[in-house]
Amino acid sequence: MKHAAPTISVESPLTDDMIGMIDELNELLLTLSPPEACFHMTPQDMAGDATTVFVARVNGEAAACGALRRHDRGVAEVKRMYTRPVFQGRGLGGSILDRIVSLAREEGFSSLVLETGDRHPAAWRIYERAGFRRCGPVLDYPDSPYSVYFSRSLATS
Repeated sequence: MKHAAPTISVESPLTDDMIGMIDELNELLLTLSPPEACFHMTPQDMAGDATTVFVARVNGEAAACGALRRHDRGVAEVKRMYTRPVFQGRGLGGSILDRIVSLAREEGFSSLVLETGDRHPAAWRIYERAGFRRCGPVLDYPDSPYSVYFSRSLATS
């Protein structure tokens, strides 16, 4: 069966389908890590000026998302990366991550960082393919056995 070409655009996280997808993500994360190791952003948190949310849609359905969150000192963060199970394996996460990296570079950030769980090897592969490298704790995240941290320089060579 041929899949429709996805569209990726900046959207509000406050739509019903985005709230539903973020709820799915939060529920999934709580099955993989203890609550104290889950650093969720609510749709309301994501709607602030410091965050840009990208949504991939397939036939109009919200299929995947990811966000760029801006911090001080030239650092931006990758947040809320998620692809619904039925849409996995189509490269949506990597495509959204490419958009996040491009926006961070356009806005002049020197580095991108992220925190993900210790039980997310598929996510690690996407980040590593995109040039991210494992590092120690980033921003104000605690050093936790449940977290894996990545960073990527955005300096142009």
